[in-house]
Amino acid sequence: MTDTKNHSGGALQSPEGRVFQPASFSELAEAVELAFDYRGDVTVSLKSGESLCGYLFNRRVSGSDSYIEVFPSDSSQARQVRYDQIVTIAFTGEDTATGKSWENWISKKDSERRAEIARVAADAQARGII
Repeated sequence: MTDTKNHSGGALQSPEGRVFQPASFSELAEAVELAFDYRGDVTVSLKSGESLCGYLFNRRVSGSDSYIEVFPSDSSQARQVRYDQIVTIAFTGEDTATGKSWENWISKKDSERRAEIARVAADAQARGII
C-alpha cells in the first residue's frame, strides 16, 4: 500500500493527513479499517474520477460484495461505495481525538462531576435543606 505522507512515531499516531493507494484487496481492507476507526472525514477517490468527502460510518467486507458507507460532508444522504470502485483513501478531516487520551477524558469527567456536586450542594443550602 502506498502511503504518501512520511510519518514517524508509534502505532497510536493519528493517520490524519495520510493518503493510501491500496495495491490489493487486503491493503484496501486495511485502509478501510483505519478510516472506519478515524474520528474525522476522509476523502475517497473513485475510479470514475469522483471524490467523496465525508465520515465513513460503516463497512462490509464480503469479497466482491464489499462496500463502505459514507455520510458526505455536502449531503444528508448516506452513500454506499463498492470496494472495487475505490482508488485512494485520504484522511483529510481533522481527527477530533488527536492528542486526547483516556486520562484527559477521566480528568474532565471528574472535574464535571465535582462541579455538579458543588452546584447541588449550593442549591440545597440555599433552600435550607442542609
